[in-house]
Amino acid sequence: MTEETPGFDEQPQAASPQQPDVPSGATPDDAESKAAPQEGAAPTGDAGAEAALVAQLDQVRTALGERTADLQRLQAEYQNYRRRVERDRITVKEIAIANLLSELLPVLDDIGRARDHGELVGGFKSVAESLETVAAKMGLQQFGKEGEPFDPTIHEALMHSYAPDVTETTCVAILQPGYRFGERTIRPARVAVAEPQPGAQTVKADSQDSAETADDKESGGPDEG
Repeated sequence: MTEETPGFDEQPQAASPQQPDVPSGATPDDAESKAAPQEGAAPTGDAGAEAALVAQLDQVRTALGERTADLQRLQAEYQNYRRRVERDRITVKEIAIANLLSELLPVLDDIGRARDHGELVGGFKSVAESLETVAAKMGLQQFGKEGEPFDPTIHEALMHSYAPDVTETTCVAILQPGYRFGERTIRPARVAVAEPQPGAQTVKADSQDSAETADDKESGGPDEG
């Protein structure tokens, strides 16, 4: 008979977790201190990933700032474009209305002359007044009155004379009224002007001095101190 080796029939024991190699005679504290560096290696990878995320976030923020600046610049350019287009549209409209009103000025002059001669009656009067009303609604303004100072920017002198009763160049007659549209002068007022007579100021000053001298003589002269 063969001898059975004791212990071969026993079930194999479960493998125990791998333990770090510990020299014989070492204490459990030595085993824990040896295993500690392996456990501390994981945080190093987390710090690298966090740094990469921070760098990526900075890149996104930079790109967002650049896109925002581009959008603001495009918006400002668009607003300037809209204002320029609106300004050009208004200018073109004003020029078109001014050209139309310029063509109506001869008709308005005929209406004015007919009114001065008492010929603006009947149906012609109604049509003429309607035309003047429409022109006024479009912004046409008439100017030029007798007695106002002559202004070469809005008056055109067609006749010239001297008058003793004026102290400056004055419009004494309106030959054709002037018209303006807004700030634009469509036609200057055509007028006759009168200027003070040459030497009138000197004669007037001499006569005033003579009158003062006569008053002094009548009052016995100036008081003596």
